[in-house]
Amino acid sequence: MRYTISARGKANEVPILAFLARNFSTVPIAEIDSVFGFVEHTKLYGGRVFTRPELTPYDVNEMYYANIGVRLPLTNHYVSAEEYDETKPLLEKYHREGNAAIVTNDNLAEWIRRDFPRYRIEASVIKNLNSYARVSSALALYDTIVLPMELNGETEFLSGLPWKDRITLFANAGCALTCPSKICYVSISKYNKTGSGEFKCSQPLKQRDMLGMIDFDLAPLQALGFHRFKLLRSRPGGQTGY
Repeated sequence: MRYTISARGKANEVPILAFLARNFSTVPIAEIDSVFGFVEHTKLYGGRVFTRPELTPYDVNEMYYANIGVRLPLTNHYVSAEEYDETKPLLEKYHREGNAAIVTNDNLAEWIRRDFPRYRIEASVIKNLNSYARVSSALALYDTIVLPMELNGETEFLSGLPWKDRITLFANAGCALTCPSKICYVSISKYNKTGSGEFKCSQPLKQRDMLGMIDFDLAPLQALGFHRFKLLRSRPGGQTGY
């Protein structure tokens, strides 16, 4: 089992190893592949609004000491060549074996592959890889991919995937599990570029079940051959989103 774990909402004064022990106490350190969260600012973040760093330099050093990689959530939908050039110093700082970049924009993936080959480049869940054709196309460009959390229950689909060692599934799920459109991602991508704009969520537009945090039974998924899993941290109240 290998886990990538979210540092969303981690306070800077809480060291990362203490944060992991407090919030993910059942996960052995040896099974944590990486932690993803904001480091210093870049316009290329997506998924969540950047307000402050979540992983400090002290955290990063602790992670390296524990053989845990940094995963940079560079999941903005929109990336220009100029913005990529502005981000090169950040990419250079974390460019080492064991670290990864989570990417939505294919051009960005190609640029990082060309200039920073030590990164493992992972296709974000935002790409909605929900068919064999989409999965196959993504794996031609990305080292690993994350599948939408709603596919965890699609046993027939998962069984037919021949690339299981390069696929990450969710170990738990939040509001995205039942979201009909995920319009928040695009609005957040725009906000992280400009620092302004309207946050959009489908919940006021299309009512859906809000199930709180759902923990998946990983044993059947392991039996199918999957061993890479993504763990989210809930907000107070047991939600990850709206």
